[in-house]
Amino acid sequence: MHSEAQTKTVKGQITEYKIPVVKTYQIKGVVTDSTGAPLSGAQIMVKHGVVSASSDAQGRFTMMVSPDDKALICYFPGMKFTEAPISPTTKTITVRMLPDNQNHSITRQQSQATLWFDPNNDRPKTYCNPVNIDYNFEYFNHSNNKGISCRSTADPMIVPYKGKYYLFSTNQSGYYISDDLTKWKYIFAGFQCKPNDDDQCAPAVEVFGDTLIMLGSTYKDLPVWYTTHPDDGRWKHLAETALLPHWDPDLFLDDDGRLYLYYGSSNEFPTKGVEYDRASFRPKSVIHDLILLHPELHGWERFGMNNDDSLTLKPFVEGSFMTKHDGKYYLQYGAPGTEFKVYADGVYVSDKPLGPFVYQQHNPFSYKPGGFVLGAGHGGTFKDNYGNYWHIATCMLSLRETFERRIGLYPAGFDKEGTLFANTAFGDYPTTIPLASEDHAKGNFTGWMLLSLHKKVWASSSDSIYLPENAADENMRTYWAAATGNPGEWFAMDLGAEKQVNAIQVNYYEHKANQCGKAMDVYHQYKIYASLDGKDWQLVVDKSNNDLDVPHDYAELKQPLTTRYLKIENVHSASGNFALMDFRVFGKSEGQTPAGVSKFVVVRDKKDARNAAITWQAVAEAYGYNIRFGTAPDKLYNCITVYDATSYDMRGLDKNTTYWCAIEALGESGVSPLSKPVKCQ
Repeated sequence: MHSEAQTKTVKGQITEYKIPVVKTYQIKGVVTDSTGAPLSGAQIMVKHGVVSASSDAQGRFTMMVSPDDKALICYFPGMKFTEAPISPTTKTITVRMLPDNQNHSITRQQSQATLWFDPNNDRPKTYCNPVNIDYNFEYFNHSNNKGISCRSTADPMIVPYKGKYYLFSTNQSGYYISDDLTKWKYIFAGFQCKPNDDDQCAPAVEVFGDTLIMLGSTYKDLPVWYTTHPDDGRWKHLAETALLPHWDPDLFLDDDGRLYLYYGSSNEFPTKGVEYDRASFRPKSVIHDLILLHPELHGWERFGMNNDDSLTLKPFVEGSFMTKHDGKYYLQYGAPGTEFKVYADGVYVSDKPLGPFVYQQHNPFSYKPGGFVLGAGHGGTFKDNYGNYWHIATCMLSLRETFERRIGLYPAGFDKEGTLFANTAFGDYPTTIPLASEDHAKGNFTGWMLLSLHKKVWASSSDSIYLPENAADENMRTYWAAATGNPGEWFAMDLGAEKQVNAIQVNYYEHKANQCGKAMDVYHQYKIYASLDGKDWQLVVDKSNNDLDVPHDYAELKQPLTTRYLKIENVHSASGNFALMDFRVFGKSEGQTPAGVSKFVVVRDKKDARNAAITWQAVAEAYGYNIRFGTAPDKLYNCITVYDATSYDMRGLDKNTTYWCAIEALGESGVSPLSKPVKCQ
């Protein structure tokens, strides 16, 4: 029990000061060396406090301490710092100090380049979701998170501007810049007024000539910001208030120069749209109701982790985003809830920017309910510098806190009929960044297979239930944690045989972290070693001098590595213990690719056509499966990745739509042929 806090008031020259008053008691003690000889001039300090004393020629000291003080710390040159516990019953104490013969010199060395990785010249041609940005730690006690220290962002959009890509998302105290979509540089640009406020929630950004305009979510007065130099993080006010109360806004500048605002996040009210006056930045048209959910028709719009909760809440429609393509207006929206693996983006199409809009037959167009990364909702669609479309979206995590999230980037496009799609197949595997125009319907998968799933693993230590196998299960919502965050903690994996490794993804987790909000001294440092026999280890990736915060770090190797064993050793943890969601290894194994899947059956629920039971026969050497489906045999745009199962409970179908479904097996040596599409009506 803590002692009662009391204060006394002291009048100063300008103001009154309240001075804490606590009960104290006296401790007497002696400080000696290891032989019992007294130490004169030893410093005795209250741990985590200001009270201190020095020992006299006989090693004696006297000091007043509080009942809340738990320990004393003793220092003497050449001796180890010594901690001595105390309590209110402690009246006398003897502190025996031991010689400190350890060399405490701080060593610094440059990271080493190896045959496989050069930390000073890392120019990957691929990336791997989740996007590797320095996800901000949530603000202290923000959104009732009770002071939990965890990372998050959501509601992303990427804006091409002057040849670069600018990534904006929720509550990052800034944004990110990239030249090529593989590496992102953080730019600090804080807009938070009070500690519990949002910084920018679901910001909308649009390019006006040489100027970027930004609008944040608000039900109160927020400015409209602008900049012509986003690289320096400085913004000015275009307007002091955006006037309309709006959440999840999107700004759209049409080819004719007219400006529109789309907004809304609700499970009661529709998303809305309005034309804005560019000169005054005030609404100039009537406000149009645009999109309401119809979960009774669209299975994927139903609430719940697997669209299976019709009781808790009605589903949410949110995250408006407009894309114009070939004269058509594609109004995108997120549903049913950001905390679910089925969080997805749908789209309505119109000939006019404010409608009327028609539901696209292929929906949701951005969908990822399976695999390591889950969810692909509330995002934005953009063109890269080569004319290829991409979709960036929100991924659920919701482990320590409901709104704990990440983001993913997926190839997207429009087919010849004008159907918008996002290709999430292999959406959490290494993905190639194109250097020219290409067909995103075919995807950008490198062909590097997952080699780490359910492999034998072991570690230097484990904290409680956070065991090593959790870092090899393709589940973002489990993790391994070492007992400490100290240098030298390590995690090792046996791939089972010699394999060809092309890339490694290091997914950290914030176990016992204490960071809240943005800090510029948060970074990760580690080394990765390889071995053929588990005894002799060779350095492969050296990031021991890294100064960046890389919670989902991705190392693309310069040349394939042949190895059986891998080990990652901690050098510096960003905050808290050394902990890994998953240590993911990609490459190829020798042998035949898996055979095609047989006995693939899709049974539509006769009572509820929004549901279907999907089953298949297991394939030898397969570690997982991709279920592909769409509205025609040549439009299998959606994909569900399944591990450790030969069935799937599908609840995301549209009631009145006929589907076609196919399946492929995933093995360490490659992907099986896709099965013949089956009709599902």
